[in-house]
Amino acid sequence: MFDLLALTLAGQVPAEQQGENENLHWRWLGEGLLEITPRQDYQHAVVVSAGIHGNETAPIELLNQLVKDVLSGARPLAVRLLVVLGNPAAMRAGQRYLHSDMNRMFGGRYRDFDHSGETARAQQLEQVIATFFDAEKAARFHYDLHTAIRDSRLPRFGILPFQTRPYSADMLALLDAADLDALVIHSAPGGTFSHFTSEHVGAASCTLELGKARPFGSNDLQQFAAINRALQAAVSNEPLPQRPGDALRIFRVERSLIKRSEEFRLYLSDDTANFTELKQGTLLCEQSGEEYRVQHAREWILFPNPKVALGLRAGMVLIEAPRSTLY
Repeated sequence: MFDLLALTLAGQVPAEQQGENENLHWRWLGEGLLEITPRQDYQHAVVVSAGIHGNETAPIELLNQLVKDVLSGARPLAVRLLVVLGNPAAMRAGQRYLHSDMNRMFGGRYRDFDHSGETARAQQLEQVIATFFDAEKAARFHYDLHTAIRDSRLPRFGILPFQTRPYSADMLALLDAADLDALVIHSAPGGTFSHFTSEHVGAASCTLELGKARPFGSNDLQQFAAINRALQAAVSNEPLPQRPGDALRIFRVERSLIKRSEEFRLYLSDDTANFTELKQGTLLCEQSGEEYRVQHAREWILFPNPKVALGLRAGMVLIEAPRSTLY
């Protein structure tokens, strides 16, 4: 059976680069890239990606099993599907990235980084996405699957790219069904893969953070059962599962903490969890000529990391928002 993950980890080109059966045809588009198209008419064109950070293995394993199920006929395919394993070299090394963080490079921002395998891969992925959606009339979706570096008070969450149009009701229904704890709405454009697909090809896009990064073979995929069921329903055009937990909490980014000098200081411990609540008035960070103190009665921190390169985000400050913010 065609095993996209095994081929990618081995750095091999498949003996056969396309095939078909009575239900679908598939094409290998390059390392970690597989397009699968149903023979029947379809209403949705869907990109599902994982491994933009090479050490975030659980979503990669999840996605690989979905591909196997679709190709074997165990799961019917009702959408045009593009599967992306984002950073094969980092996957093989078991590292987040080898040179620079690829999820800061999209939308042409790879030109701002020193040339590397990751800048070349970001450029390639932009081209593959543009080709996949070229002249596509079906509704467009992109789910970019990640796991987080650090612990999180809200373990499963989605990050919606900044956009001026309302967010897709179909996508929000899937995110509800996936039993996420929270959604975070970006307040400005960025270099993420999901922002690129939202801005440049008009896809309903979301970055999904689904637990903590672990090595291949060390994941308890049962922890990802809800998102797995939601993605299965999406690719097969089946009813979404009922949300089992509490209502999804909505946050928006109030401020991005940009590291502008080597004197930047973030006054949080290294083990501070995502969605840790911050007390009003607390000095959170400072650097030459600039400081940030918590402004609102309730704020939360997301992705605190003072070790990023100059010019990059060292954390995001969140405030809670009503669900109507999404529409």
